[in-house]
Amino acid sequence: MIDIRQLADKAVLGEAAAKLGAEAIRAAIAAKGKASIIVATGASQFEVLQNLVAAEGIDWSKVTAFHLDEYVGMDIAHPASFRKFLQERFVDPLGGVVAFHPINAEVDAPAEAERMSALIADHDIDVCFAGIGENCHLAFNDPPADFETDQPYIVVTLDEACRKQQMGEGWFPTLEAVPEKAISMSIKQILKSKLIILSVPDERKAQAVKDAVEGKIDPVHPASIVQKHPHTVLFLDPASASKLS
Repeated sequence: MIDIRQLADKAVLGEAAAKLGAEAIRAAIAAKGKASIIVATGASQFEVLQNLVAAEGIDWSKVTAFHLDEYVGMDIAHPASFRKFLQERFVDPLGGVVAFHPINAEVDAPAEAERMSALIADHDIDVCFAGIGENCHLAFNDPPADFETDQPYIVVTLDEACRKQQMGEGWFPTLEAVPEKAISMSIKQILKSKLIILSVPDERKAQAVKDAVEGKIDPVHPASIVQKHPHTVLFLDPASASKLS
């Protein structure tokens, strides 16, 4: 069952999502001396990360963070690089003390997917921070998503709706400039997280939210799979919640 929480606006949403995630991280460190998390990128994560890195009482030297997805062939200096995004908004503000495993898909994407899969295999993930795409994707698992693969990281092909979203958010000047492939954490790996925190503001996500929450579980609506997850919290604003019954 999905725990749906509607907040007044994107700023309050990001603050609430970060607060819940920080509580989970502190609890994991208190219980076992360490925490493992998944961090995401994109416009939905600006306020989340800003508040998360400012959270008090977290010993970040005891936290291991895994990267959710990255474009194939993407140079880290490119403005749309997710590695760059997380380095600037997550790793650097924490003084580099967090153990961060970025995806480097510049040269050999299949080999990098295997490397990342091996790295995460030994970690129980305490909290996954993510969003939902305009096409209802979860990470870069575009429709129809692979619900069956056991590989933690996979090479995927991005559909046109996903690529248009990346351009629309201002990361790329043209559709042709948006890469056609990416490395993404798989659906099954995301679902292994003890807590999934989905931050989904903005009206353009309203139909995807409705499909994920009220539709049937279907690879055509990848985020619908979280209906099966025991502890997913979905943070919405009035615009993104506007199509819910």
